[in-house]
Amino acid sequence: MSATEPTEPTERAEPPESAGSADPVDVFADRVLASALGAFETLSIHLGDRLDWYRTLAERGALTSAELAETAGTGERYTREWLEHQAVSGIVAVDDADAEASARRYSLPPPHAEVLTDADSLAYLAPIARIVASAAMQVPGLLAAARTGGGVPWASFGKDMRDAQGDVNRPWFERRLGAALASVPDLDAVLSRPGARFVDVGCGHGWSSIALARAYPEATVVGVDVDGPSIDAARAHADEAELADRASFHLGGGETLAEPGAYDAGFVFEALHDMPNPVEVLEALRHAVRDDGVVVIMDEAVADRFAPDGDDLERIMYGYSLLVCLPDSLSTPGSAATGTVMRPAVLDGYARHAGFSGTEVLPIEGFAAFRFTRLVR
Repeated sequence: MSATEPTEPTERAEPPESAGSADPVDVFADRVLASALGAFETLSIHLGDRLDWYRTLAERGALTSAELAETAGTGERYTREWLEHQAVSGIVAVDDADAEASARRYSLPPPHAEVLTDADSLAYLAPIARIVASAAMQVPGLLAAARTGGGVPWASFGKDMRDAQGDVNRPWFERRLGAALASVPDLDAVLSRPGARFVDVGCGHGWSSIALARAYPEATVVGVDVDGPSIDAARAHADEAELADRASFHLGGGETLAEPGAYDAGFVFEALHDMPNPVEVLEALRHAVRDDGVVVIMDEAVADRFAPDGDDLERIMYGYSLLVCLPDSLSTPGSAATGTVMRPAVLDGYARHAGFSGTEVLPIEGFAAFRFTRLVR
């Protein structure tokens, strides 16, 4: 018996006989095995991403394991094993499977190359493998946190996690955010004011702030975040985009926003659920944004209420929450411990406690995984 085959229980009632019926134990065992296969593939994608194997194949075309290893600067035996794994998994193509192992030439199909190497594509998903790998590296800390009720701070997840979060959101912000906001006329009217000022709380690598500055050339944007390396990266990205004169970045939490009425618009893009003090952040935004301005929260478009057997979005957001977002939030004493799955009613409750009268979901399309909510004064 192989290590991947489930062991047979010593006693198990046989399922009722019916045409085409499947043993529910076998069905669930198959699901667990499929999950293991997916985990191994995800970690192999992480290796291919970080060792430049995918990029080398995309740029150079069909290569033998020795050619790939030499170009990427990796060990040939590991490179060959990875290539064979990728081929049996249907990720790379092989020109002659019957050739000697050292003579086989492998290539990365163009659609796969876009998903795994094109950082500008809306289909770019290699960063998710980095997120999963970074979370897996923190399992000892996560186990300890789950036992004690403590947390694992964002800084513990390391550079790969931080960069992956920025990289996975970048194409959506750069290519879709401006048009999405402009599709709501009364929102666009506020954002288009001459000399408008925006604040972007929890800006991370700054791609949302840069997208705002690019979409609204009359505006200036101030991004704030509690993570120092992210602020450094945001400043570098703004310099590269030649927007540093209108997109500036500062280290700090959203609770500490000063200058009442200083901004025409306040945004939190996919970050409020991570914040230990969401009500205090929203209250600070209410004071910092003019009464005739707007406060918009973009967060995960999870279902309105909990239900078992959720869709893929629910499943992946609970995965993020369990392994990353909730531990990060709980690393701060007294945290609200929201988690990634912030239902609309939870956000509405936070908004009302912060002094807003309620919330309004904006009719924005093109961001299937996200919901844009305007806070109503």
